[in-house]
Amino acid sequence: MNQQYPSVLLENAVNELAALPGVGRKTALRLALYVLRRDTGYAERLSASLLALRRDIHYCCECHNICDTDLCGICASPTRDHSTVCVVENVKEVMAIENTAQFRGVYHVLGGVISPIDGIGPADLEINSLVERVASGNVKEVILALRTTMEGDTTNFFLYRKLEPYDITISVIARGISVGDEIEYADEITLGRSIINRISFSDSIRNRNE
Repeated sequence: MNQQYPSVLLENAVNELAALPGVGRKTALRLALYVLRRDTGYAERLSASLLALRRDIHYCCECHNICDTDLCGICASPTRDHSTVCVVENVKEVMAIENTAQFRGVYHVLGGVISPIDGIGPADLEINSLVERVASGNVKEVILALRTTMEGDTTNFFLYRKLEPYDITISVIARGISVGDEIEYADEITLGRSIINRISFSDSIRNRNE
């Protein structure tokens, strides 16, 4: 037994909690002890909710957002503008943009960005399904709202080349988001303005080359 812990069971719980992103061993120990102090019912509800999350979660068949049914509430809503699709990296960006209350279109969750150093290529992302949505003829504008990093810019350009043959507007969020920032950490006012003040992607390329 590791002498650092008085119980193997406690050590096992700490090891599992410490595997979560952003959780160090001290925080993991604090969380484990908190659960230990609570009644058994709390631990049972916590474990049941985590198991249900992993076992029963759905991914929207249209946009790949997380949901409880085959079609998410945003895609199912008749009040949303289904001709405007905002492309984001993951579910956290959907929640961040929704919190701004400035966007009434729908989303497309890629599931990441192109990053050769991490072994992530176009085939690993939901790019083909995006092209299929655009090819259906119901989309008028695609907004590229990816992180302002080299990987994000690479993915933006790849998507632009894929979608360029179609008769749609391809725009990118305004650079109110600082270079290197991730969308989910932007404040709601800045993010909302970046969506509203989006610019043509082709113009953004031209401005960089001048």
